[in-house]
Amino acid sequence: MALEIRQFACLEDNYGFLIRCSQTGACAAIDTPEPARILEEARAAGWRLTEIWNTHHHWDHAGGNDTIRAANGARITAPAEEVRQIGHVDHPVKPGDRVRLGALEAEVIDVGGHTLGHIAYWFESEGAAFVGDALFALGCGRLFEGTPEQAQAGLARLRALPPDTVIYCAHEYTAANARFALSVDPGNEALTAYAEEVERKRARGEPTVPTTMAREIAANPFLRWEDAVLRSRFGLETAPDWQVYGAVRAAKDSFKG
Repeated sequence: MALEIRQFACLEDNYGFLIRCSQTGACAAIDTPEPARILEEARAAGWRLTEIWNTHHHWDHAGGNDTIRAANGARITAPAEEVRQIGHVDHPVKPGDRVRLGALEAEVIDVGGHTLGHIAYWFESEGAAFVGDALFALGCGRLFEGTPEQAQAGLARLRALPPDTVIYCAHEYTAANARFALSVDPGNEALTAYAEEVERKRARGEPTVPTTMAREIAANPFLRWEDAVLRSRFGLETAPDWQVYGAVRAAKDSFKG
């Protein structure tokens, strides 16, 4: 693959990602949760970091922009709808745009809901998507700004990606997400197996990110709005898909397990 990816833990439960085009050496940070750690990882890899690609405006995703820009003059790409919250942005982008990293190209996907302008970056040729807080392994981001209808539409765009797409999400929330998922979809064998694997990985201190779209479609209740059993559990057999998603999201928001 021409896309090299360096993943590392940041803050309490974030992941940082450095991505590099192996053909040209062009290198970007996906979000800036912990700038000192990001700069350290770039130095350790021998990568010249000159780009920042933000997915949304939250502090643990864009809060390190200025520090990194001051260190190396990094050019900042970010959602046009969130420029006001982010601050300095060199390249505002909107859904449907394409951004280049050396010889590679990524499509900007609208995944608004967690924040109104949240975007994801999909490298079709490399089979990889960087989704910020829109989608997690066995979960999804809270709706701080958007509506259930908006968020479900964004997740549907991600769900339509090729099943073997590797999904790089921004937090290690999978163990907690698995506990909730099992509470609403206990008969799902794919989910049960996934949850057991997550427990083993976390016991060994291993990350559960990245995941794949196929795995999430099979086990993540936030992507299973068409499932008859899940619909029945919430009494929404004939409801629109976004209402089923919204019921699952509301149940997670109040879950105490």
